[in-house]
Amino acid sequence: METPVGGTVTATPTAGLAGARGAVLSLKLDKMSDSVEGQTVVDPKGYLTDLNSLKISSDAEVGDIEKARLLLASVRRTNPRHGPAWIASARVEEYAGKVVQARKVIREGCEACPDAEDVWLEAARLHPPQNAKAILASAVQRLPASVKVWLKAADLEADAPAKKVVLRRALELVPNSVKLWKTAIELENVADAKVMLGRAVECVPHSAAMWLALARLETYENARKVLNQAREALPTEPAIWLTAAKLEEAQGNAPTVDRIVEKAVASLRQYQVEIDREQWLKEAEEAERGGAPLTCGAVVRAALPLGVEPEDRKRVWLDDAESALQRGAVQTARAIYAAALAAFPTKKGVWLRACALEKKHGDPEGRALAAMLRRAVAYCPQAEVLWLMAAKERWLAGDVAGARAVLTEAFAANPDSEQVWLAAVKLEWENSEAERARILLRRAREKAPTARVWMKGALLERELGRPEAALELVDGGARRYPTFAKFYMMGGQACDEDLAAPDRARRYYQDGLRRCPGSLPLWRLAARLDERELGAAKARPVLELARLRNPKSPELWLEAIRLERRAGNEKLAENLAAKALQECPGSGLLWAEEIGAAPRPQRKARSVEALKRCDNDPHVVLAVARLFASDRKHAKARKWFERAVALRPGLGDAWARFYAFELRQGTPEEQRAVLDRCVAAEPAHGELWQAVAKRTANRRLGPAEVLRKVVAELAAGAAAPAVAAL
Repeated sequence: METPVGGTVTATPTAGLAGARGAVLSLKLDKMSDSVEGQTVVDPKGYLTDLNSLKISSDAEVGDIEKARLLLASVRRTNPRHGPAWIASARVEEYAGKVVQARKVIREGCEACPDAEDVWLEAARLHPPQNAKAILASAVQRLPASVKVWLKAADLEADAPAKKVVLRRALELVPNSVKLWKTAIELENVADAKVMLGRAVECVPHSAAMWLALARLETYENARKVLNQAREALPTEPAIWLTAAKLEEAQGNAPTVDRIVEKAVASLRQYQVEIDREQWLKEAEEAERGGAPLTCGAVVRAALPLGVEPEDRKRVWLDDAESALQRGAVQTARAIYAAALAAFPTKKGVWLRACALEKKHGDPEGRALAAMLRRAVAYCPQAEVLWLMAAKERWLAGDVAGARAVLTEAFAANPDSEQVWLAAVKLEWENSEAERARILLRRAREKAPTARVWMKGALLERELGRPEAALELVDGGARRYPTFAKFYMMGGQACDEDLAAPDRARRYYQDGLRRCPGSLPLWRLAARLDERELGAAKARPVLELARLRNPKSPELWLEAIRLERRAGNEKLAENLAAKALQECPGSGLLWAEEIGAAPRPQRKARSVEALKRCDNDPHVVLAVARLFASDRKHAKARKWFERAVALRPGLGDAWARFYAFELRQGTPEEQRAVLDRCVAAEPAHGELWQAVAKRTANRRLGPAEVLRKVVAELAAGAAAPAVAAL
């Protein structure tokens, strides 16, 4: 672009850029304006889309607007009845700030394209409301059947009565428009809406929404008539059948609900309608949300078998139930489990899932769970876990006699079951019936002799303060089951702790290590006894031999590292730690110890390296949480404690550290929440946790009491790790 100034020619960079853009646009417009016999290659929607993003901010863009004007003028001349061209032309003027010119252009468009409703609507948009009303009045004279024009005309009215007048006039001319009927009915009160819906279903009988809306406003008897008429008009619409089922359920006609859903399936198949299984299950969830559990169940029973091969039913149905539970549809999941149990009454896994649902979501009194467990053990009498669940629920409800009765039935069905015998023993022990428990264990050793039965007998005697009787049972059990390591652990602990006989305890440990060289807790007990009685120099070779017999065992490396630290050999401990991490690079136990033992400035770097090696190890995550807590980064610490207990809910040490943190930094509500979650998780693992829980005096304590004791020992600095034998 050249501009003569004072007889010279100067080309500025901006002018050159604008000229280049103009040339490119000109080529595009020339190509687009090519027409043959009144047809054009212009994309009208493309015009409108491009114009929406048009901004006038430079001379170059003004030039672009001018070229757009010329192009659109060419399009209008070529095809004057092309409505989008008039709309685009008006918008060009509007964006250029020439609203008067835009109105003039669109009025010309209305004259040139009187049958294009979009042109009339654009004209109404560009004019003030009063003028727009006049324009739309002309539009409805020309296009009396245009639903869009009538709706826009109603929208321009300021008050509801005027809107009603417009819409009723529209319905006189376009009685088959569902959209007009819906808009008009929304403006009416209940009585008038009912009248209008009655007329609407006559004019638009193909609209299921109209029939259903009318049925909802009618009385029960009239609603039944309306739905029957709707079924005749729309025999392939499932929503009508399901609404009828919900109606009957609301009236307490439970048997009718299943019949209606069965008829619905038969009718739809008769009309060759493909029933979408997933959609019907969604309808079941919708019925549940609408307070219609019977309809929900009927729909589930009808939909579950559809399109599923018999051999896949159990797997698919259980997946359906889990998916429903994830969406919060408990009743739908319950109905799916009920159908699965009807089809697979002898499958223990199905009963367990159904019982888990009732335990979590059933009635507070537990009646539904108790009833389900009664049915479960009747169908699966050899499923020990179901008997134990039934007995436990009775016991938790305070019905000790009922729990005994359940276990008596379990004995009859499973006379040689170790689990049932030990559950009966635990029930008596928890209820301070030590003599009953002793008798049961004696009978169990006769009828169902196992290593665990002998071990529990010894444990009972030890807890009753009879270590010699316990040792007799330990010796008897070891003769029968010489490779059961816990006999030697218990014998050594009884001699050491109860009888103060370390030499006798050492003999038990040595016998055990000869027969059970793979038992890591046994090696650790033997090493600790030697450390306490003879010193670290005697314990060190025990752990070296243990590592030789059990290579790549993080627990043994950890015990050796801690032995040297307790002995004050920090340099040797560091060397052992380096070797341990070389041999077991993915051990969270070792990395957690490394983080805790590192100098404070190095802990962050060690934690980063540990997370790279074992990101999802709860011990490492717990160590990082403690690191943040020590740095007073409480929000981050809480987040990492949460992650630790989520990774391994059974790790009692994580719960204890988390609860101790909340006692220092949390609110009473947060402290209570952690305590409740710990009780629900029933943790049983962790060095600190087992050191407290397995003490004879603490055997009867529940998770809450054990948690408090562990936290108290943490606070007192007395919770030194100890090996839990059992």
